[in-house]
Amino acid sequence: MDELNTAIVFLIGLFVSSIIIYIITKLFGENRGLGRAIMTAIIGTVVYTAAYYLIETSWIAAIAAGIVWLIALGSLYKMGFLKSLVIAFVIWICATIIGVFLPTVSGPL
Repeated sequence: MDELNTAIVFLIGLFVSSIIIYIITKLFGENRGLGRAIMTAIIGTVVYTAAYYLIETSWIAAIAAGIVWLIALGSLYKMGFLKSLVIAFVIWICATIIGVFLPTVSGPL
C-alpha cells in the first residue's frame, strides 16, 4: 500500500507542478503546451533526484541542480538564461505557496 500512496502523491505532485509551470510560462509569453510543462516537471525531478544522490551536501546539490534545471528550462522553452531565471523564481514562489496545501514533485518545485 505504501507504493500505491507514493505513486498517487507523485502523480498529483507532477500534475500540480506541471500546471504551475504551464501557467507561469504562459504569463511570460511562452507558447508551449501542457506537454512541454509536464516534460519540464519530469526533467526537474530527475535532475534534483540525481543531484541529491550524487552530491551529498544538500545546498551544493540544490545549487547544481538549479543551474542544470535553468539550462533545461531555457532549452525546452527556447529562451535566455535571465528569462529562465526569472520564470524559475516565480515558479518556485508559486509552488512554495501552493505546496503548503498540496504536495508537489520533489525538485525545483
